[in-house]
Amino acid sequence: MMANSALDNAIAFNRFALIILACITGLIFGQIRYSIPEEMKIGSFVGNIAEDLRLNAPQLSTRKLRLTSDDGGQYMNVNLENGVLSVRERIDRERLCGQTTVCILPFEIILENPLVVFRGVVEILDVNDNSPTFRDTTFVLQMSEAIAPGVRFPLESAEDPDIGMNTIAAYTISLNEYFTLKAQRTPSGVINAELQLEKTLDRELQAAFQLVLTANDGGTPARSGTTQIRITVVDFNDNPPVFHREIYKASLREDTPQGALVLQVKASDLDEGLNAELTYIFSSLVPPKVLKLFSLDPYTGAIRAEGGLDYEEANIYSLNVQSVDHGSPSMTGRTTVLIELIDVNDNAPEIKVTSAPSNIPENAHPGTLVTLINVIDRDSGENGQFQCDIPKHFPFRLRTSTKNHYELITSEPLDRESVAEYKIPFVARDFGSPSLSTNKTIQIAISDVNDNAPRFGELSYNLYVMENNAPDTSIFTVTATDPDLNQNSYVSYSFLEGLIQNFPVSSYFSINSMNGTIYALRSFDYENLKNFQIHINARDAGVPPLSSSVTVNVIILDQNDNAPVIVSPTELSGSAAME
Repeated sequence: MMANSALDNAIAFNRFALIILACITGLIFGQIRYSIPEEMKIGSFVGNIAEDLRLNAPQLSTRKLRLTSDDGGQYMNVNLENGVLSVRERIDRERLCGQTTVCILPFEIILENPLVVFRGVVEILDVNDNSPTFRDTTFVLQMSEAIAPGVRFPLESAEDPDIGMNTIAAYTISLNEYFTLKAQRTPSGVINAELQLEKTLDRELQAAFQLVLTANDGGTPARSGTTQIRITVVDFNDNPPVFHREIYKASLREDTPQGALVLQVKASDLDEGLNAELTYIFSSLVPPKVLKLFSLDPYTGAIRAEGGLDYEEANIYSLNVQSVDHGSPSMTGRTTVLIELIDVNDNAPEIKVTSAPSNIPENAHPGTLVTLINVIDRDSGENGQFQCDIPKHFPFRLRTSTKNHYELITSEPLDRESVAEYKIPFVARDFGSPSLSTNKTIQIAISDVNDNAPRFGELSYNLYVMENNAPDTSIFTVTATDPDLNQNSYVSYSFLEGLIQNFPVSSYFSINSMNGTIYALRSFDYENLKNFQIHINARDAGVPPLSSSVTVNVIILDQNDNAPVIVSPTELSGSAAME
């Protein structure tokens, strides 16, 4: 671990935020970038999301701010009271990203009401928190006293999981008059150290040497690791094996079957007999994981694939191969085998709905954001490129927001009364050959808006009432329906203001507000009142409420309830007549 002061300096020099804001149809997208060193203490300050996004701190809680990430990790935490982004878990860059040059933790900040998404990354900077280490504390060599000065002997390389300047930069060896150290960097960036003989050995004068090999990294402050080199001086076998090539190269499809020949290395030894017989082996530098992917025939030098190759995990392998003769002491030659994998379209696109779709109101305007979708394809080249589609007959369309991110937005007006729910098939198809695709169904419910007034079954009604009817009895029922949902469809009935023979309607009739049943409050007399109109209003419970009205023509029917009455006598031609 770095000292606290060094860590604080790294934070001061390496933290920065880059914010890019763009306003698109009411949704603000943000790109925030922070840089912090690894191994920061839990709770350490990363940045202030509220300040960097120009948000008021109270909005963070009320709008339900939350952080999400593609890999499901939760390395960061945000304080909803002040918007401070801090370290939640210990971050080990080497464990998180291995030897990758740039280590990125992507995350998304999601706010609701309205839905707003900011995207950001935290770059994890390497600190020199690992010392170079050798696999073995002691490295044993046997050298013939007949070996001429200038011959080199491969040494074990150290390992340092740090990257860049913090990884191994140089090797040194303890001072002596017989040996010097030579180092060269391979195409893969590994520094190989070799021990070069500078002075002729004489076993009778000195039969053994003990040297210290030191590996130094380039960090500040620098770290180092050591191993002991024990050299035993013996006689003869003075020619090491020499490979025909310094570097062997091969290209291999990632789906190459087990047992397929990759290439064959070949070395020669100028000695004779046992001193010229060779055995091929992988050096101790080859990681155990790689040893499961490739095999080496010790007698022929044939390298074969053993399956399990995955371009997306690693696309190039550097294998150190040695040829060891059977002399006593044995001598070793070394070469490097570079195997480059060719990508095969073996990964279908992956679909992730990063913001779960909620109910969309039916009065949403075209262009309203419904949900966010992230699509990735782990292949490379055309195999990793893809296109996404939804059927055109849905009132929705896709819009690209950033790389690999899509927005599902409305494209036409919605009507819940026509379609209350949509199940939209989302298809992501790559450009590989043969093409691979992934399907996902996005389910969207349309929420009701009070956009329909109650409707009566008739434009007007004719109500026939027999005179002398009994008071306080039901005489008719009107019904109105509302296609909206829940309280938007609850209908209540009432009379509109009006007069019947200069008296309010309510003195003649009452109406049940729940079911529209009309009651006569008095008995009607055809001879006094033959017909009239009343107006009924139907009102829903929406906000704001909607209503409609209908006219009821009330017609009083006559009964034979009156005897003939003499109106007046009439004299005609001196006689009297009765009417």
